[in-house]
Amino acid sequence: MPDVVTSHNPAEHRYEAHIDGELAGFAEYQLTDAMIVFTHTEVDERFEGMGVGSAIARYALDDVRADGSRKVMPLCPFIKGWIGRHPDYVDLVAD
Repeated sequence: MPDVVTSHNPAEHRYEAHIDGELAGFAEYQLTDAMIVFTHTEVDERFEGMGVGSAIARYALDDVRADGSRKVMPLCPFIKGWIGRHPDYVDLVAD
């Protein structure tokens, strides 16, 4: 399994994953004062099945938790489903 390197790219409003220096996937978001709204997650088909989406979701949600200033609105079906499979992140979701 290749090494997935995750990062936050605030200029592009997205969290990214790279494999061997190449963009493998990203999760786009929009910010409000109280929320981060995840709108779209995409993984390059060449990197599907390598845990890229999960790495992005975990990194992004851990970053939101560490910041502590916003709740999550998972409009993106991937992020919503990932949270559903990882109940320890449900507390981040806006009511």
